Amino acid sequence: MAKITVVGMGPGTLDFMTIKSLETLKNAAVVSLRTARHPVVKPLEELGCRFESYDDYYEQFETFDEVYEAIVSDLLKRAMHEDIVYAVPGSPFVAENTVERLIELAPLHGIELDFVHGTSFLDAMIHTLKIDPVSGLSILDAFKIENTEIVQTVDLLILQVYDQAIGSMVKLRLMDYYPDDHDILIVRAAGIPGEEKVTRIPLYQLDRAEHLDALDHLTSLWIPRIDTKVDHRYRFSELVAIMKRLRDVNGCPWDRKQTHQSLRQYLIEEAYEVVDTIDNDDLPALEEELGDVLLQVVFHSEIAAENGYFDVTDVISGICRKLIHRHPHVFGELSVEDAEEVVTNWEQIKREEKAIESVTEAMKQLPMALPSTLRAYKAQKKAAVVGFDWPDVEGAFEKIHEEIDELLEEMNAEERDESKLSGEVGDLLFAVINVSRFLKVNPELALNKTIEKFIRRFQAIEESEPAKARGLENLSLSEMDNLWNRAKINDL
Repeated sequence: MAKITVVGMGPGTLDFMTIKSLETLKNAAVVSLRTARHPVVKPLEELGCRFESYDDYYEQFETFDEVYEAIVSDLLKRAMHEDIVYAVPGSPFVAENTVERLIELAPLHGIELDFVHGTSFLDAMIHTLKIDPVSGLSILDAFKIENTEIVQTVDLLILQVYDQAIGSMVKLRLMDYYPDDHDILIVRAAGIPGEEKVTRIPLYQLDRAEHLDALDHLTSLWIPRIDTKVDHRYRFSELVAIMKRLRDVNGCPWDRKQTHQSLRQYLIEEAYEVVDTIDNDDLPALEEELGDVLLQVVFHSEIAAENGYFDVTDVISGICRKLIHRHPHVFGELSVEDAEEVVTNWEQIKREEKAIESVTEAMKQLPMALPSTLRAYKAQKKAAVVGFDWPDVEGAFEKIHEEIDELLEEMNAEERDESKLSGEVGDLLFAVINVSRFLKVNPELALNKTIEKFIRRFQAIEESEPAKARGLENLSLSEMDNLWNRAKINDL
C-alpha cells in the first residue's frame, strides 16, 4: 500500500527532536521538506540527512492556501509510485495545514499515513516564557485573525506573524479588543540558543520600524489576558452569562418575573428607538439602542431555554442557516443580475420554506403587530407580484377620489353607520398607501416625518408672541392659522 510518513522536526534545535523522528529522517533515502527554512535542517544535514524542499512553491503561487494545496497534490501523486517521508516544522498536528489536507485526502487515494511525533513550538514557547497554559490559552493563526473570535480573558498566542504587513493587520484587529498600550511579547526563535529573542512592547508599536527585524517565519506574539476587573470589550457569550445570572434564583427580582408577554412592549419600543437614532443620524445613540434590542433577543432566548424550548445558540444557528439558504447567489451556484432579482429569489425561497401555496396565505402571515400602514403596504406588494395592481399611478390616484366620494356619502347619510364610516376611512387610507407604493415612498416613514413637521409647526404657534401674551387657548382659529402659515413659510 502506498505510504507517506509525516515527521515532526520540532521547533528549532536537535534537543527538541524525538529519537524516533531523528532516526526516521536519517534512514530515509531523501526527505521532502515543506520548507528548508528551519534551524534544525543544517545540523541534520551534518548528520547525513538528505533533503529536498517545496520552498520554490512559495514563489510560484500567490497565496499560502495555493502553496499548501500544490504541496499536498504533489505528495499524493508521488506516493502512488514510492514511499514518501515528509517532514514539517514542529509537530505534524499543530498549525500544519498540509497535514490537515493529507489526513482528509490520502484515504481517498488509497494512501496510508504514518506519523512520527515531533515536539511542537508550543513546548518551546512555554519553556521560553515560563508559563502554564492550563490556566487558559487561545492559539490563533495571524492569517485568519480577522474572522476569528478574540477572547480577552485568556492568554493569546498568535502564529505566523511573518512581516510588517501581517503585523499591521494583527495590530488593528487586536486594538479592537485591547487598549492601545496593552503590553505584548514578540517572541522570535523560541527555544533556539543564540537566536531566541523576547521583546516586550505596547500593542500600538507592533508594526513600527524598530521591531521589523523580529518579524519573520520564526515569530509569534504572546498577548497576556486582560484582568477581568479592568474594563474590556465584552463578548456575546458574556452577555448571555450576565442574563443567566440575572434570571438565576439569586439574581434580580424584576428580571426573574419577566415573561415573553411582559417583555413584548419593550421589544417594540427598543426597535422604534433604533429607528429614531437612524433617522437622526445619531451613531453613538444607535450603538446603545442596538445593544438594547440585542438584550431583548438574549432575554427572550434565556426564558425559552429555561422552559426547554430553545436557547440563543439555536436562534443564531437558525438565522445563519436562513441567510445561507436564502443567498444561493453567494453561498451556492446561482447567478443574479441585480438587487431586485435578489429580492425576487428571496421571496420565492421564503414561500418554499414556509410551504406557502397562495398569495392569500402570504398576506395572512403578515404580523398583526406591524404598524397598519406597513401591513397594508406589504399586502399590496404581494398582490402586485401576481398582477393584481393598477397599470400606473393614475389609477391609484383615481381610487383615492373614489374613496373620498364614498366617505362623503357615508358622512352625509341621514342615519350615520359608524361601522361603515370607519370602513370608508380605512378604504381611503388604504388607497393613499397604494399611491405611496407606486411612488416608492414608505408610508410609515412618510407619515412619521409629517407628524414631526406638524409638531414643529405647532410649537412655533405655541411659542409665538401672541400665544405667550394672551394664552394659546385664547387665540382664534384664524390667528392660529396665520401663525401656522408663518411657520410653514419659515420651513418649520
